[in-house]
Amino acid sequence: MSINPDTKNKSSADKNIKSAFAQRFRGYFPVVIDVETAGFNSQTDALLEIAATTLSLDESTGQFSLDETIHFNVEPFEGANLEQAALEFTGIDPTNPLRGAVDENKALTEIFKLIRKKMKIAGCQRAVMVAHNSAFDLGFVNAAVERCLIKRSPFHPFVSFDTTTLSGLALGQTVLAKACLAAGLDFNNSEAHSALYDTEKTAELFCFIVNKWQKMGGWPLAIADEEQQDSDTTTCD
Repeated sequence: MSINPDTKNKSSADKNIKSAFAQRFRGYFPVVIDVETAGFNSQTDALLEIAATTLSLDESTGQFSLDETIHFNVEPFEGANLEQAALEFTGIDPTNPLRGAVDENKALTEIFKLIRKKMKIAGCQRAVMVAHNSAFDLGFVNAAVERCLIKRSPFHPFVSFDTTTLSGLALGQTVLAKACLAAGLDFNNSEAHSALYDTEKTAELFCFIVNKWQKMGGWPLAIADEEQQDSDTTTCD
């Protein structure tokens, strides 16, 4: 059986065409994360809740929106430290059987499974964490990955998108509640400090900032493509 060279070349070319989603963040797939913990030390303090929200892109408008959210209450790992002040702040009782908590490995495995599925659909190669004070959340996730002996996390180990910084730039606010209100987003303080609620509010805030930037012409994709092509041509010359 012979293969038409034109068909083969077209197939190869199609594989090289990146989706609009993949082009927007240089192949990264942003996933919004929030964790609730029993302290500030990711190595010693318990991870008590984790939630993840994936995003979708309307290719006709270039606008991002919330896609799917997954959430788990998490059992403290063996020997974990539980700071009373942190528990009082979050209102979490780790001993409450009605929490329906799962172990860290179960929570991470299910979240990573969803991320990889959505990442593949979007044509992205690596996930990047979006979080409010992202170094904190990424630190706890990385520590849990290490404890669970998970060989490969979908997240970049140190790159993250921090909505604290982004909202400080775009809105003049760094507190999540105040940034949401400045963006015209509803925020209920009585529901705050729940991983599920905070993740979706952080996702709404991230989408607002990215979408506003796009509407203002801050992401001229056609120009970016032209500049890349010019650079490639110059390099070839």
